Amino acid sequence: MAEAAGNAGSLGPCVDPAGEGAELAAVIGATVPTGFEPLAAEEVQEKLGSASRISRDRGKIYFEIPAQALPQVHRLRSVDNLFVVVQEFKDYQFKETKEDALKDLEDLVEKLPWTDPLKVWELNNSLKKKKTERRKHNPQSAVRKEKLNSDREGKKADQKDTKKEEDCAQDTAGVEPADGHDTGKTPEVASQNEEEEEDNNKQSDAKNELQAGAGTETKAGDSRTSDGEAKVLKFRVTCNRAGDKHSFTSNEAARDFGGAVQEHFQWKADMTNFDVEVLLNIHNNEVIVGIALTEESLHRRNITHFGPTTLRSTLAYCMLRLCDPQPMDIVIDPMCGTGAIPIEGAMEWPSCYHIAGDNNPQAVRRAANNMCSLLKKNENKESSASQGMPLDIIQWDICNLPLRTGSVDIIVSDMPFGKRIGSKKKNWDLYPACLMEAGRICTPGTGRAVLLTQDKKCFAKALARLGHIWRRAQTLWVNVGGLHAAVYLLRRTWERAEEK
Repeated sequence: MAEAAGNAGSLGPCVDPAGEGAELAAVIGATVPTGFEPLAAEEVQEKLGSASRISRDRGKIYFEIPAQALPQVHRLRSVDNLFVVVQEFKDYQFKETKEDALKDLEDLVEKLPWTDPLKVWELNNSLKKKKTERRKHNPQSAVRKEKLNSDREGKKADQKDTKKEEDCAQDTAGVEPADGHDTGKTPEVASQNEEEEEDNNKQSDAKNELQAGAGTETKAGDSRTSDGEAKVLKFRVTCNRAGDKHSFTSNEAARDFGGAVQEHFQWKADMTNFDVEVLLNIHNNEVIVGIALTEESLHRRNITHFGPTTLRSTLAYCMLRLCDPQPMDIVIDPMCGTGAIPIEGAMEWPSCYHIAGDNNPQAVRRAANNMCSLLKKNENKESSASQGMPLDIIQWDICNLPLRTGSVDIIVSDMPFGKRIGSKKKNWDLYPACLMEAGRICTPGTGRAVLLTQDKKCFAKALARLGHIWRRAQTLWVNVGGLHAAVYLLRRTWERAEEK
């Protein structure tokens, strides 16, 4: 049995060395866009002050935090999903036969240190509930919302009561505060103040939960109803397996491991309407058991109007971070689609000016509607008024942009792959023309571009033709919807580009 259990790795729940009353800590696992693991680790270090370890299994990083820092973890922009690590085995020795290997996984359940990870899961759940209650019952927010509505009604008395959302797309450029008054705060300062206030509320909630939990003795994983009665939790086990030396399938591992979890905790199995999701990640001989902290991916945050090729917000953030925007930079996305990149940029780098454009009028409408939806969403939060976004959306021709030569600092774009939009044949003409026009508008010497494409052969040929304008600084291999794509970081040379 010792052989089956393998060697426990350095990661795992941070056991409280000082005993009762000391701060609860946890090791958090995060799934991130493949290829951007180092960049996600940089964000964790910058915002949480925690060093990260990049997993051998691509697309995952691990870092340790105090439990009360959970609210900041959910605010990370490069993270798709989060889970708390129960235990990691770096060199798990699987038995050769299927029956023996699955039996060892079943026996492993009894040996795992579930207590602290389940406390972190319960804390995470309580924070989500309190956030919802605060939004519902905050009287100050209700007064502000009522004031905004009354101001609008006074200004729009001569307009129709019903208005289609598409109309909003025509007025998105240079959006001003909704109530028409100057609040005296820049969008960046106001946004930071709101985020700090929300973080302080969440941290206070987390601290109170931890203090309350220190004084009560409950069985790990127990939950209580409003009447104080014990609630039987519903759960499921999800197995993610990679490697060709396993004698079992992912479904078989999840089934048998889940049966042992059910027997151990007396929980009820439910594949759809579950309270707890137990994760069993197997990558060759590396095994990590965890408990999910997110119900859906955190990349679903900005986009409400989807197109045929909508980019994930987490991938958009990573592409923007790769080019290191500085205050007052002009950042453009000449092929914006639904606007995932410029909207993410305007949210995270409000001191830059962002311009989005596309030659497709339907794509421009979608991007504008996504911007409107996000403004309304932010307006409904605990803020006095919507502060607008440093973003304009325009319809234009990518090969003939209405921008002055050398006027742009950064270009970030998801180029057509030639599958759902355009064709591989058209890309042979489109890519060189795009790079030429991008070189014209980008500032010589300091300008940079981050471009995503799956048509790597065509892009390499186009870049070779324009090597006097663009120098390739870095290439990252990423997975986009199952397609093997590449992100290129280009730097503008000092050579003059042809002017039209």
